[in-house]
Amino acid sequence: MRKLLEGKTAIVTGASKGIGLAIAELYAEEGANVVLTARGKDLLDEVVEKIRKNGGNAIGVIADSSDPKAPADVFAKAIETYGQVDIMVNNAGSGDMVAIEEATDEHFAKIVELNLTGVFRYCREAVNHFLPRNEGRIINVSSVNGTLPICGVAYTSTKGGVNTMTKNIAIRLSGTKIRCNAIAPGVTDTEAAAAWAAGEQEGGDVIAGILG
Repeated sequence: MRKLLEGKTAIVTGASKGIGLAIAELYAEEGANVVLTARGKDLLDEVVEKIRKNGGNAIGVIADSSDPKAPADVFAKAIETYGQVDIMVNNAGSGDMVAIEEATDEHFAKIVELNLTGVFRYCREAVNHFLPRNEGRIINVSSVNGTLPICGVAYTSTKGGVNTMTKNIAIRLSGTKIRCNAIAPGVTDTEAAAAWAAGEQEGGDVIAGILG
């Protein structure tokens, strides 16, 4: 039976654990060449090797999604290795539970740079790569917090922003064969969700007490 993504190449950011890793593993199982990004080399090497041992095609690229240079560097490596990119999955991000009265400018800017500006840069890189051949897919990993903002003010603001940006890009690309969509997971069995449940995310005691 033909695999659903046979011959396709996908970039997945924040792919060394959690939702990003699950997406990368499933894409590899369905025949895609997968380019995984993460900031930590050791864990990234480990998961890439696991995918390869299971018969998948994968490479790892050390990249921080808040780095303005990351999208161009990651796309260049993916194209060098596999020829082109067909799917862009923006998964990298950071959660927080910092309430408005305790959020600093520095904290807010840090979360926005990773969760929203980083997604924008990868979307822009993907669209510019897809447009010449009028084909491609962008999947942005948002959150239920984009519409039910019960976590930190920075995190929820970025997820609402991702939802709006996704719609804007989809409208811009209407009439083409390029698609941009978002998925909005709720609580998922990941390390980040475990930290959230334990009140260990940054600012966790403030909002956790309110929601308590």
